[in-house]
Order: sequence, then structure tokens, then C-alpha cells
Amino acid sequence: MQSVGTVLVLVVLATAVATGARRWRIPAPSLLVVAGLGVALVPGVPEIRVSPEAIGLVVLPPLLYASAEELSWRELRTVWKPVGILAVGLVLASAAAVAAVASALTPVSWQMAFVLGAVLASTDPVAVTALGRRLALPPRVQVLVQAESLFNDATSLVLFRVAVSVAVASSAVSWGSAGGEFALLAGGGTLIGAGVALLVGAIRRRTEDPVLETVIALVTPYAAYVLAESAHTSGVTSVVVAGVVLGGRGDRLTNARIRLQLHAVYGTVVFLLESVVFSLIGLALPTLIRELPEGYGLWPLHALAVATTLVAVRMVWLFPLSAVVQRKGGAPRVSWRVPAVLTWAGTRGVVPLAAALSIPVTAQDGTALTQRPLVLVLATSVVVVTLITQGFTLAPLVRRSGIALQPAHTEREEAEARCRLAGAGLRRVEELSELEAVPDVVLDRLRRGLQARLEHARDLLGEADPAESADHVYRQLRRELVDVEAAELQRLYDAHLISDTTRRRLQRSLDLEDARLADV
Repeated sequence: MQSVGTVLVLVVLATAVATGARRWRIPAPSLLVVAGLGVALVPGVPEIRVSPEAIGLVVLPPLLYASAEELSWRELRTVWKPVGILAVGLVLASAAAVAAVASALTPVSWQMAFVLGAVLASTDPVAVTALGRRLALPPRVQVLVQAESLFNDATSLVLFRVAVSVAVASSAVSWGSAGGEFALLAGGGTLIGAGVALLVGAIRRRTEDPVLETVIALVTPYAAYVLAESAHTSGVTSVVVAGVVLGGRGDRLTNARIRLQLHAVYGTVVFLLESVVFSLIGLALPTLIRELPEGYGLWPLHALAVATTLVAVRMVWLFPLSAVVQRKGGAPRVSWRVPAVLTWAGTRGVVPLAAALSIPVTAQDGTALTQRPLVLVLATSVVVVTLITQGFTLAPLVRRSGIALQPAHTEREEAEARCRLAGAGLRRVEELSELEAVPDVVLDRLRRGLQARLEHARDLLGEADPAESADHVYRQLRRELVDVEAAELQRLYDAHLISDTTRRRLQRSLDLEDARLADV
């Protein structure tokens, strides 16, 4: 019961901090890590021990799936070459650089330094998505950052397994077998993820029950992860592929009512899991530090050196790669803005922490891996440093670089699209009018609704006539009338004139109309 109470308290605190971060427009992951550190340092707070199984099996699948669903197929096709280079080449280079620095500066052996490099080699998709959600980056830059963090898992996972086998068994590195394992992890995970996506898509096309659809959507990432892990392939890759495939077809699988419900449910799940997991990162570090044997007093400097190495290697790779891409794109001169943002957006987070916690405690011969506590502290410290330092400063860097999309640009694009949508609807209404297949009273009602949407969009674009600005007044008054109707509905229910079922149905209808008026 004590552990259950601790989890509930953690959920409440994490939710409160995340809510405050949204209100104060502060990066939630960074603030949650700081809050976790602060709570862990309070005397009397029980030690928090994070289980790698809990993170890998419970937390990661839905968060990875939600991140993958946000990827745009169109934008992904335009950046797949640089994503492939970063997902393989940069991961290998980062692992090698961290291993070299750790072996030279810290007391760990080269084998354990290799393990540390493999743990920290890849960027974290959960942290990258959570931080990038509020930055208004250009579509291609956003997709590049997200896709890199989602698809570099196979490379880092193979490196991690090779590094652990070397550290545990003291065996020589077989790069041939490592290449085969990479093909198995990436290829097998891709096939299983695609298979799960096709099966789930076929089921969802034949289902119109909102509750069943919600259950299927929640189970899908876990099914993809467990099936892939059971087949000894990459569960993370499987979840990502399933999310990308289903995310690109989501609008064709279900109706509008179910899509709205799924969006609300998944938004709640992601919010809770992100709030808890980033708090756990901050809470776990003090416990790991207390377990560190004596003689490792310089670990803070070593962690900073490793974090600096990761940023430096990323910069060395991204600036030349960006220059080549810009030259091929016909840019008159090379800009530093995009590679600077991409470099600073490469944070570490949940996935590296789960990998570090899964390092075996003993070697194959039964002897203890005495350097494991230091590797855990260094890995977790680097995760904390990147989330706090890069997390709090990424938004100012994006603003200073000038690459962020201005709100006016996004609003104008949306308003122009609304004009085109309403125009297409009006043209269809006129076609129906010419066919004389629909009563005029119905056509007039459809025409007035579409015309109101068109006038509202033109008003946003500044193209509306003065008389058309009455649309804004109409929407305000209609929302007031919805409130009046809701109050009357409650009065009827309190007076026992209608049943609870009728009240709920009518209230939902009023809620949907109010949401539509607020969104238009």
C-alpha cells in the first residue's frame, strides 16, 4: 500500500507541476526534472527506485506511439536521407566520442565506457517531442528532429547490446554479428510494426463503437512492443512504425466522433505519463548518487564533460550536413540557424535512462560490475543536464534564430484553408441546386452555414466587408444562447421533467455546438 500511495502522490505532484508549466509557458519536461530533484532532496522523502521494465513496458510504448503518429508522411519523405545519416552515422560517432572521453577522464574501463557511450548515443524521442511541441518550428525542421530521435533507436540498441556483451563476457567485438543483429532489430521491428498496423487498421475500419475504438488505440502500442520484444527484435522500432503507418491513415479509419474522443483520451494519457516519467528522472538521480561508492567525487565534472562532448559531436556532424543540404537546395549562402537549432534540440531522456537501468549487475562469471553505479550516475546526470540546460534555452534560441513560424503566418494559412474548404462546399451546394434533387429549404440552410464560415475566414484575413463582421457577433451571441439552453436543461433535470439519459445526450449536443463555435 505504501508503494501505491507513493505512486499516487507522484502522479498528483507531477500533474500539478506540468499544469503550472503550461500556464507559465515553461518547458514542462525541464520543470518536471527540476521539481523531481527538489522533492528528492527533501529530508524524509522515500527513495525512488525506477525499474527499467516499468519504463520500457508501461511508459515508453504509448509515448513513442503518440510521437510517431504526429509525423507527417509528406515531410518525412523529404528528409529521409539526412535522417538516415543521423540515425546511423551520428549515433556511432557519438558513442565513440563519449567512450573515448569517459575512458580518458573517468576511472571506468574502456568496456564500461563503451556501454556509457551506447546508452547516450541516441537522442530521446519522448523528450524531443515534448520540448518541440511548443516551438512552432518549420514543418521540415520539426519532422527532421522528431524522425531522427524515433529512428536512431535500432543503431543505439545494437551498440548497447554489443557493449554489454563485451563488458559482461569480456568477449571481442564481432562487427559482422553486430551488423546482422542490426538488420534483425531494425528489419524485424519494422515488419512486426507494419503487420500490427495493418491488422489494427483492418479492425478499426469495421468498428464504430467509440469505447472499443479507444481500447484498441490504447492497446496497439503495447501489442507492437510486446510482440517485437518476444521475437527478439526492436520493440521501440515496432511501435514507431505502427504509429507512423496508422497516424498517416487515421482520418480514413474512423468517423469524426471517434477521432475527437481518441484525441481527448490519448492527450490525457500522454500528459500523465510524460508528467510522471520526467519527474522520475529528477527523483532517481539523488538515490543513484547515494549508492555511489567512495572515490568518485569528480563525477559532476565528468558528467559535464560527457554532455559537452555530445553537443560538440552533434555540431560537427550537423553543420557540414546542413551546408550540403542548403547548397543542393540552391541557397545563396549557408545559414547557421537551422543546424544550431538542430544541435541544441538533441536532448537525452527516457530511452537512455531505461537502457542505463538495464545494465546487468554482475558479469558472466558472477563477479559484480563495480563500475555500474558510476555509469548509472553519469548517464542519468547527462540526461538531467540536457533536459534542464537545453530544455530551458531551446525556445530562446529558436526565437533568436528567426526560423520559428510566426503566429500570424500560421493563422493566415489556416484562414486561407478555411476559405478554400467553405468554397468547395458552396460549389457542391450549387451543383446540387442545379440538379434540383434536394429541396430548396435544405440547400438554403446549407448555403447559410457555409457562407458564415467563409465570412469568418475572410474576416480573419482582413478581406471581409464591414457588414460581414457581424459573424463574430453572431458566434458570441450563439454561445451565450448555448449557456442559456444548458441552464434550462439543468432546470428540467432538477425538476424531474427529463431523465438522466436525456440530459446527458442533450448536454453533449450543446457541448459539441459550443466547441464548434469556439473553434470556427
